[in-house]
Amino acid sequence: MDAKYQELFDNIKTAITQTVTDKKIGIAYSGGVDSTLISKICKDMDYDITLLTIGFAESHDILFAKEVNEQLNYPHHILEIEPETFPSISSGIHDKIKTDNLSWNENCIAFHYVSKLAKSLGICTVVTANGIDELFCGYNAYREAFSGGESKIQEVMEDKLDNELKMMKAVNMIASEFGVQILQPLLSPDFITYAKTVPISDKITDSEDIYRKHMIRKLASKVGVPEVSCNKRKKALQYGSKIHKTLLKTR
Repeated sequence: MDAKYQELFDNIKTAITQTVTDKKIGIAYSGGVDSTLISKICKDMDYDITLLTIGFAESHDILFAKEVNEQLNYPHHILEIEPETFPSISSGIHDKIKTDNLSWNENCIAFHYVSKLAKSLGICTVVTANGIDELFCGYNAYREAFSGGESKIQEVMEDKLDNELKMMKAVNMIASEFGVQILQPLLSPDFITYAKTVPISDKITDSEDIYRKHMIRKLASKVGVPEVSCNKRKKALQYGSKIHKTLLKTR
């Protein structure tokens, strides 16, 4: 493995070791490159992992997670969201987190279900890949910022990181109702510091770059993540699970 990929690999492993002390963990899993990379690395580090996927019946995340895991064959549990109870659960979460920020509400709803699934399996710790999109230009906002140069990209990154760190506190407030803790090793201060040293050109190539996160995708391929996952375009949790679509209907 080239030195720069080895450095990324080592920093991810260090972030996991420093953050995740339980050996039995769930991983919030969509089948995408980020959650599959974290799953593969944790499994290879001898964590006792269970993939946790949530979504409405026949949602993208449920179907794609199953497809990717046919190659990995890791323990995998799925919770299908019931349309009948969704409105009361989503409104209850809105009341608890006290914000009209749609993304925060959607993520807290998603992790309500992830935590419910984890609890049913006796899992107290759930690991996520949050941080990769923020630090490796995973969002479309980075394409829009590209013409503004590196300083504009860094500005977007700081805003995204600030939002994500605050949002995950709200997520953990919801998860705590199930006695579950959601951990984000790739939002740890040391990993953030390292990731900011990675050249922008290893993350995004231009304003037309629809894939982005190139260094992450290449590392994933090198460590054995199925190619169908490595090459998958980003689909955020709230979209892949159909939470976004359903929440808008119930408002």
